[in-house]
Amino acid sequence: MTSTRIPAIEITGAYGALIKVATRKMLGEVPDAAGVMWHYPQVFKDLMGFNRKAEKWDKLDENLSVLAHMAAAAAVGCTACLDINYFMAHRRGLDEAKVREVPRWRESTVFTPLERRVMEYAHAMSQTPPAVTDELSAALLDELGAAALLELSARVGLMNLSARVNIALGIHSQEFSNACGLPPLAVASAEVGSTA
Repeated sequence: MTSTRIPAIEITGAYGALIKVATRKMLGEVPDAAGVMWHYPQVFKDLMGFNRKAEKWDKLDENLSVLAHMAAAAAVGCTACLDINYFMAHRRGLDEAKVREVPRWRESTVFTPLERRVMEYAHAMSQTPPAVTDELSAALLDELGAAALLELSARVGLMNLSARVNIALGIHSQEFSNACGLPPLAVASAEVGSTA
């Protein structure tokens, strides 16, 4: 990992021990980013708690959720978020061929029209200012329903929170996906227009 803007510290205490056990179980090791976040354990705990609660949401298909997460991470430029989501998709048995293509979703031929619209929505929502259109929202409302569109929006917002915190703190990919033998993520060749 390249140097972060806040140096990592040792994760200590009873809650820290739980963090270490949980992250080792999930990832095989404790991410360096956890040591950065440990400077303020309450913030770390609250962010993790909100993510755990979001994992229980179930109105949006899990594959679409992962594609949206990764498209938002790619739009913002969070290598740590892309890597961890690719790794987690592998662990959950999701379609790795599609997941690895997310950074080049506009050029790739592996996605369905609905998957493209979900990633376009995530990308548009991740712009500053957000660039979501009425037409794209209406199409997704028809295809997904109100509850799933609300969940999609909340998940993209949550990914933007994580991605922007990581980028601001200088937290980069720890290459968890490489450690489990996954092929590298595809790289987008160039920004192109909308695919909806």
